[in-house]
Amino acid sequence: MIANTCFICFEYKKTARFVLNHYSSLLFRRNLHSIFRPAKRALYFCGMEKKMLVLTMYIALAAAPVYAQFNTVARTSSLYKVEVVSAPSDSDAAKKTEQPVAGLPMSDEIAPEEEPIPNDDYKKEWTDRFLSVCYPLRHIRINSPFGYRTDPFTGKRKFHNGLDLHARGDEVFAMMDGVVVKVGQDNASGKYVTLKHGGYTVSYCHLSRTIAAKGAHVKAGTVVGITGSTGRSTGEHLHITCKLNGKNIDPLLLLDFIKATREQCVAALIKVI
Repeated sequence: MIANTCFICFEYKKTARFVLNHYSSLLFRRNLHSIFRPAKRALYFCGMEKKMLVLTMYIALAAAPVYAQFNTVARTSSLYKVEVVSAPSDSDAAKKTEQPVAGLPMSDEIAPEEEPIPNDDYKKEWTDRFLSVCYPLRHIRINSPFGYRTDPFTGKRKFHNGLDLHARGDEVFAMMDGVVVKVGQDNASGKYVTLKHGGYTVSYCHLSRTIAAKGAHVKAGTVVGITGSTGRSTGEHLHITCKLNGKNIDPLLLLDFIKATREQCVAALIKVI
């Protein structure tokens, strides 16, 4: 059976090839019987002569044009890739022209700011700022802070409206540029000098001597008096009161401001030494 089947297939291929090669001849119809004679001989062994004959004829007639079509239309390989390229827009052209150049910053980039070379004006600026403030005494040591404390005369708790600094016949300096608004003496503060520094009003009390005159313009560091123990005092010291817009504040705030300002100036001047 296998041998018969193989023989039939072989004969079928042979017959199909034969038909395809002679399809276009003018004698195709006249010699149709002779064309399929090998196929009849092959189908004789399996008893399906009529059915296979019809099937073979159909295949021969259908395959011929297909054979011709596939042999006349050639397939070309895609050797090249077609790509649609649009014309560059103005924005694209602008982007290309804005490409960074080696060694030069972009237009929208900010070059790092170079540190200015210190000069005489730079030194003078920081020196003047350093001299614009001054401690009230050469040496600062607090005896009694601002706030509530035990009154040294009565022993009762009482609010202390100023700051007491240790002093022994020392010169008293104006802490900032200002104007002397009052010079006087009373039973509580003794001899005193009051200076106006913008919105701040500073009084130096219990002085042994006043040096500044009322209405005088003073610079920071100007001597305005000498410490003492006049008025209501248990010993020599400098009593400082400070008001901001008429309200008592802690004079230590001014001392802290003086300290911060001078430290900043010293740090700036060290760079040019």
